[in-house]
Amino acid sequence: MTPRPASRRRFLAGAAALPFLSAGFPAGARAQGTQRYASLNIFIPAAPGGGWDSLGRAIEQVARQGGLVGAMQFENVGGAGGAVGLPRFVAQRRGRPDALMVAGAVMVGSTITNKSPVGVRDVTPIARLTDETLAVVVPASSEIRDLKGLMDALRANPGGVAVGGGSAGGMDHILLGQLIKSVGRNAREGSYVAFAGGGPAQAAILGGQVKAGISGFSEFAEQIKAGRMRALATSGATRTDPAVPTLRESGIDIVMGNWRGLFAPPGISADIRANHIRFATELHALPAWKSLLETRGWEDAFMEGGAFEEFLKRDLEATAAVLREIGLA
Repeated sequence: MTPRPASRRRFLAGAAALPFLSAGFPAGARAQGTQRYASLNIFIPAAPGGGWDSLGRAIEQVARQGGLVGAMQFENVGGAGGAVGLPRFVAQRRGRPDALMVAGAVMVGSTITNKSPVGVRDVTPIARLTDETLAVVVPASSEIRDLKGLMDALRANPGGVAVGGGSAGGMDHILLGQLIKSVGRNAREGSYVAFAGGGPAQAAILGGQVKAGISGFSEFAEQIKAGRMRALATSGATRTDPAVPTLRESGIDIVMGNWRGLFAPPGISADIRANHIRFATELHALPAWKSLLETRGWEDAFMEGGAFEEFLKRDLEATAAVLREIGLA
């Protein structure tokens, strides 16, 4: 990512926590591919139900349906935006040809914020898969009626506006810091409440434990549709929902997203890495995958191999710079 001013820096992304519906694919979406694994282990460095877990389960449904894999096993190890699970994946899966991890932009920020001795540089990038716009929401009962109301409250007293989201140092946290900075306050003054998964964050927002929330749009979509949450703005370059303005449309020049992808452990051979890349490429080519992206509202952010590795290097540098600028690193 080419460095730009913090308010204009774009973080490509991917996330979602809605349950995957294996039914509903068009008849032509069931094309078969070459089986790449008899059995594949997927490591999720997060609790069940969040964006990484949702993507992993979606990969399983499409890959098995498409004949790319015989069986898949999952292990979830949550905590600190992936900073707890990542060292375990590196230590226990090193060199294994049948192991992949689902992670993304949140891990880049969380490992920097938590000063983790193990980071994304210690795993093998395979493919970036999805990107997702973030949403800023309040409970429907909130006295905050629109984005201006939230920004006025942040300008007056950032510490008095508790905002819930994912792990500390992740994209949700970074976006809050950017919003506070945009009204002339110091991001260190903010009150950010980190949750381990989408479920606890939603419960806290709806229960009034926090005044607002930030997460991937799809994590809030059902609550917004049901009228239990009010979406104030989204962080994409264009509208995700026709009824919800972007931050830029609202006069705040911020565009941000949340990418997710696949990583292999360290210590694998070039041939094993090539097989993983073929798996990701063939998964991406399946009609069922394209249908899934439409159903989930995920953007197709596919990038594999060396191109993904170069993107990751730039993203690490840009994320570290933003975290320093807003006082989170």
